[in-house]
Amino acid sequence: MTSLPGVGLGDVMTSAAAAVGVPDCHDALGVGETGCAVVCLVDGLGASAIEDHREIFPSLLDAEGGWVEAPFPSTTATGLVTLGTGLHPGRHGMLGATFLLPDTHEVLTPLRWGSSPSPHAVQPEATVFERANRSGVDCLSVGPSAYAHSGLTRAAFRGADYVDAENIQQRAEAVSSAGQGRQLIYVYWPDLDRAGHEYGVDSDEWRAAASDVDELIDALRSALPTNGRLIVTADHGMQTVVERLWMEDDHRLMMDVDAVAGEPRARFLYTSQIDDVANRWATVLGERARVLTRHEAVGEGLFGDVHPDMIDRIGDLVVLPSPGVIVASRSFDPLLSSLAGQHGGLTDAERRIPALILG
Repeated sequence: MTSLPGVGLGDVMTSAAAAVGVPDCHDALGVGETGCAVVCLVDGLGASAIEDHREIFPSLLDAEGGWVEAPFPSTTATGLVTLGTGLHPGRHGMLGATFLLPDTHEVLTPLRWGSSPSPHAVQPEATVFERANRSGVDCLSVGPSAYAHSGLTRAAFRGADYVDAENIQQRAEAVSSAGQGRQLIYVYWPDLDRAGHEYGVDSDEWRAAASDVDELIDALRSALPTNGRLIVTADHGMQTVVERLWMEDDHRLMMDVDAVAGEPRARFLYTSQIDDVANRWATVLGERARVLTRHEAVGEGLFGDVHPDMIDRIGDLVVLPSPGVIVASRSFDPLLSSLAGQHGGLTDAERRIPALILG
């Protein structure tokens, strides 16, 4: 497989929508015309994982398409809303695993989000499914029942009918029984990400979870109607932690920090003393991380084009640890900080993802 220059996760669902005839959507992936396009997002399936373990993924050997770029931060909440809207994080506003909502001074954790604050208020842009509905396409979102009414599901995929599916068979059945009209279907699979977080990439547990992914892809492909298309993608990849830096172990890192957000591979710091905090963090971390101001991070295009209403959600400082390094926190996210596998940063392992097409 080769990289597809200039193509990102935000082009995946819009390409599928274009393939089933949704106006004003561009088929950047080359899916081709079809009556049924299924987008399967495997949480945590980086391109490097597929390249390094081709023997685990025989279902992908004849796939077309290639590798594309996940948005930054390379994390689930940001990736799912980028997929679901076709927009950069700076436009849709889901700017990390956690981030500050300046109007309420609340730190939002999208993976544990219910009905408050309003998903439509936090993410007001139209989803690809809403656009597809207007052109007469039937839209389905297939995943665990626990996510059916979550704030993140509504922010990313509103406009689709949700189908509860807890295992591979139920996901395949949802695709095979979708109907006869034009269909745009999203399927979510979380288990590989969980194994990578808990045990690390390439662990025995991760390999077992990867084998399940291959079985899922085969099952979905078999469930496609004639001339249907399956696009396999991911929200991010993952790397195993080499060095863990605990914020609380050096008092200089906690001074003048009003709020902490982001995640261990992409920390957001909110502070009224920007220069002082930036200098202290740069001194303590040295070559183990880059410390950018919000202005610098936006200027480098890390979040794409940033809407003025969304800019203050980004930390006053954005801390980007070097590969294999995390900035952990016992007071903010101790469980996440303790996990073996991490993502969120800018490395190829985290941001290079599949956009593979199967017929």
